[in-house]
Amino acid sequence: MEIKTEQDYQVLMTRIEAFLQKATAGGGFSALSQEEGDELHRLSLLAEAYEDSIPIMPLPVPPPKTLVDILEYKMYEKRLKQRDMARLLDVSEARLSDVLTGKRKPNLDLAKRMHLRLGIDAETILRVA
Repeated sequence: MEIKTEQDYQVLMTRIEAFLQKATAGGGFSALSQEEGDELHRLSLLAEAYEDSIPIMPLPVPPPKTLVDILEYKMYEKRLKQRDMARLLDVSEARLSDVLTGKRKPNLDLAKRMHLRLGIDAETILRVA
């Protein structure tokens, strides 16, 4: 038996489920005959192979809504520590910390550097800053 479609997979899972129900009703897998146990094992391997062949779609990540979220995302994306991000943006660590905690808004120079060095859309910076 080869699993090529979702429909084939559903048929396979129905057969597996029948074996599992019989085992559950009988008090465990010992309720299955040797042939049934072997068949359940073979079907389970087929199901696993089919499931492994399906590409995993990443979960959608909501877009950042605040400047802090955007900067934190960029730090994660570029694998930067706050110190490294401060160097990249040519600001002091204290200044970046103030921006990240919401104590200060970025000035025009910092906004330009965020746009040029991090690729953050200028309109977005203006809208969420």
